[in-house]
Amino acid sequence: EEVKAEKEPKLEARANGRRDDKAEKPRFMFNIADGGFTELHTLWQNEERAAISSGKLNEIWHRRHDYWLLAGIVLHGYARWTDIQNDGAFGVINEPFKGEASKGNFLEMKNKFLARRFKLLEQALVIEEQLRRAAYLNMTQDPSHPAMALNTRFAEVECLAESHQHLSKESLAGNKPANAVLHKVLNQLEELLSDMKADVTRLPATLSRIPP
Repeated sequence: EEVKAEKEPKLEARANGRRDDKAEKPRFMFNIADGGFTELHTLWQNEERAAISSGKLNEIWHRRHDYWLLAGIVLHGYARWTDIQNDGAFGVINEPFKGEASKGNFLEMKNKFLARRFKLLEQALVIEEQLRRAAYLNMTQDPSHPAMALNTRFAEVECLAESHQHLSKESLAGNKPANAVLHKVLNQLEELLSDMKADVTRLPATLSRIPP
């Protein structure tokens, strides 16, 4: 998949050697339009909020790191994690792990994270491409299609969570009936999330059958 991004160019120096103080630094832009079928955008939102609020834009993994990870894979190849990490052009992806360097299984842990992260990005990219193809062909969704089932279950999860959000406070306050209901709700949420995970797993294979 082609990585769609707008790289941040360095400000050009003027002929007199001074930089243009009025020039604004371009905003980093990178997106994968997965239609909300993966957890990627939720992760990005939470990660970016944490990175901005703490001022640790390089140390906390977020959207920018994902862009450079994909760019590294395009250049060095799939699963060439060591080559990517050793390439100075992609040094930003090493920043979030500097605090873990003293651990014995540091490299293994780091490579596993990169592999898991790429799997999520790959899944989102596949869905984005299939949604683009479906839109191009002006296709309508079959109600029995896994994408529709996923959408329905997501709505159920959202409704269930919002309508019972008061239970956690009541349970913590020692309300036993509320605690019992909370456990039932959590079990329901767990089942729905498990079903959604199964739907997402089937989705790329189903969408791949859409003619090009």
